Amino acid sequence: MTVRAAMRLGQEKLSHLDTPDLDAQLLLAHALEVERVHLLAHSDESLDSKQWERIEALLNRRAVGEPLAYITGRKWFYDLELLVTPAVLIPRPETELLLEEALRLMAGATEATVADIGTGSGALGVSVARHLPGCKVYACDTSVDALQVARRNAALHATSLSLLHGDLADPLREHGVHVDLLMANLPYIPTAELKTLAVSCFEPNHALDGGPDGLQLIRRLLPEIPQVCSEGAWVLLEIGADQGDAVRQLVRDLLSLDCAVLPDYAGHDRFVRFQYRQAAE
Repeated sequence: MTVRAAMRLGQEKLSHLDTPDLDAQLLLAHALEVERVHLLAHSDESLDSKQWERIEALLNRRAVGEPLAYITGRKWFYDLELLVTPAVLIPRPETELLLEEALRLMAGATEATVADIGTGSGALGVSVARHLPGCKVYACDTSVDALQVARRNAALHATSLSLLHGDLADPLREHGVHVDLLMANLPYIPTAELKTLAVSCFEPNHALDGGPDGLQLIRRLLPEIPQVCSEGAWVLLEIGADQGDAVRQLVRDLLSLDCAVLPDYAGHDRFVRFQYRQAAE
């Protein structure tokens, strides 16, 4: 069998997916340990039986819906290729908007302290550490397995990241850390809705399930803000597409602060931004 024939068979096997051609090429390239351009330039090369067995096994995994990132073990986020495993949520393009806002807010900062709550793969924390090497970055997660992935990504991109195990902002408080920027991409999908989504079949539910209304984790984090944020610190929270008004009200009720709800490219609510100020006595 030639590379060209393998690509054609792969496209047929994945024809029910959104991008069968691209997925087939990426899986072939991964199996053969070459770049996609190599496939196109050497499409007449023959494959031996062991090579095809590896390719077919990967195609079968993708055909039943397993995310490409888990099969290849890698996913691009912003300008970094990150390692991912089923222990962590696959980084989404929408979260890049939160990162861009974080980099904008911290532009020029030389000694700022930043926290990434619920770091998962470390996508936000590693990216901030990479782009703002003068900042001290803490990455927190309840999952030991997730922290191991974040540690590998920090090493892969030669960044300095302090990894802390614990619930929400607890580890920051326990270590006496006060931050100038707090980022959090917490689970925000309502439990009942999650059960109907394909994403729940492969990605860790603890990284997706936001409780009955999707706001359980955000509701628990907000009262911890005064304990770990310095005066004037910025807070960025990713939210669901219809949660802007509810989160705005939570920030008002729990912190007596106003916040901005910022949209994604489709115009849906995507994250909130506010600046922590201690209430006047």
